[in-house]
Amino acid sequence: MKFYISTTGIKRLTISNSNSAAALKPSPPSSTASLRRISTRSVFPLLLTLAILLPFLFLRFAFLLLESAAACSSSLDCSRWTLFPENHDASSRLSEELSRAIVDSKESGSVGIEEGVASFNELVKDMISKRQDIRAFALKTKAMLHTMEQKVKSARNRESVYWYLASHGVPKGLHCLSLKLAEEYAVNAKARARLPQPEYVSRLTDPLFRHVVLLTDNVLAASVVVSSAIRNSVDPHKLVFHIVTDKKTYTPMHAWFATNSVDDSVVVEVKGLHQFDWSEDVNNRVKDMLEIHRLIWKRYYNDFKGANFDFDEDKRKLDVLRPSSLSLLNHLHIYVPELFPDLKKIVFLDDDIVVQHDISSLSDINLGGNVVGAVLDSWCGDGCCSGRKYSHYLNFSHPLISSNFDPNRCAWLYGVNVFNLEAWRKSNITSTYHQWLKHNLNSGLALWLPGELAPSLMAFEGHMYPIDPSWHVAGLGERPPKVFSTEILEDAAVVHFSGPAKPWLEIGSPEVRNIWNKHVNFSNKFIKRCRIME
Repeated sequence: MKFYISTTGIKRLTISNSNSAAALKPSPPSSTASLRRISTRSVFPLLLTLAILLPFLFLRFAFLLLESAAACSSSLDCSRWTLFPENHDASSRLSEELSRAIVDSKESGSVGIEEGVASFNELVKDMISKRQDIRAFALKTKAMLHTMEQKVKSARNRESVYWYLASHGVPKGLHCLSLKLAEEYAVNAKARARLPQPEYVSRLTDPLFRHVVLLTDNVLAASVVVSSAIRNSVDPHKLVFHIVTDKKTYTPMHAWFATNSVDDSVVVEVKGLHQFDWSEDVNNRVKDMLEIHRLIWKRYYNDFKGANFDFDEDKRKLDVLRPSSLSLLNHLHIYVPELFPDLKKIVFLDDDIVVQHDISSLSDINLGGNVVGAVLDSWCGDGCCSGRKYSHYLNFSHPLISSNFDPNRCAWLYGVNVFNLEAWRKSNITSTYHQWLKHNLNSGLALWLPGELAPSLMAFEGHMYPIDPSWHVAGLGERPPKVFSTEILEDAAVVHFSGPAKPWLEIGSPEVRNIWNKHVNFSNKFIKRCRIME
């Protein structure tokens, strides 16, 4: 008799004799026994492990597929490359391929806009549908970025152009004010009263008084200049204001100062260009000067119209093309001695300034035989030029300029100046101004950069006397405005809103506009009706 014992224990015992073919052996296990072996304890840990591992395996497989998409030509190759990587480093290979594609796209030169796509989503769809390689991806991305860069640049240029157009326009409130005052001049006898009053006419040429000259067609700006100067003057009755304007602005300008007197003892003269009786020689020279400026303006306009405009490079040309560039008032400062033949010395003020301290002593400055007294464009002391130099205005690559001027010389500021008219009449400054205008026109506008100060710097070369910087602080109308300390702004006798952001415009800087606003007569009925500065 033989026993057969299995590892699971004895289940059945068969006894046979020696002659029998059967042997003692265990019977096969039943299905019920097999189910008992797969118990709950073994199934739950297995399911938990699979639930944790399968998401990570899925994500890893997906990343490998994405990384290998550029290295294979079909889905079968991608699967084989992913499952059997043959010791390849996918990240390193992708980085190398991408770097090579970027270098190739850089060396390939510019990309046409038509090769780009509108958005990144479209780029991804295009790459997936056409199954293109990394190099195609880099080229299309470059085209897309190039298109976006051009759009941003174009938008910035348009914004800058619109900003400059706004700076040269006439606000609705100022236009309304001129119309209301012109109507007042027609219906109100007081608005037509003589300026100055007959008993004060003798002061217009009396050298014992301080004579202040303004050339302007802006009624509101002129009122701020006169008002701020009178209120901050120690002896205001010693001031005599000479306001020169054009024919269309004469009636509203006269009506304003005839009906809005800050101080009855202060003399204000308003005179239109049509009221001057110049000699035929002066008339011909003025016409000649205007014609040269018109030709220069036309040349700049044609160059500007025929070229692709880039604001960063061409903003000075845009500034020259403003309408006031053709205005006689804008260029008449060079004929001040002819405008006031009976005066010996004057203080010349721009209309975009505010007087903060007494300027009576400004006309008492001894210019040492020079014609003009001005502040240098610097606040860092003697021998230092932190502002603009002659090289900022003149083209020193031209031999006619480099042989006559110093590029490192500090330019002087225009807008608050003292003029010795007696010395001016003895000099050839006005004729020199005309000569340089003709030289510039004949040389194809190559002598100086676009702007109006350059010919004045050249004409007054050797005739300028530097005055104390506290007389004149400029740059408050630039974009952004120049940053000055509170101490410098408070100590300045005159602050100048030079630049396109004038305080009466909406684009004016709110940080410094209050300096100008406090001298606006907001109680005036015409100011209220026209809603000035609202």
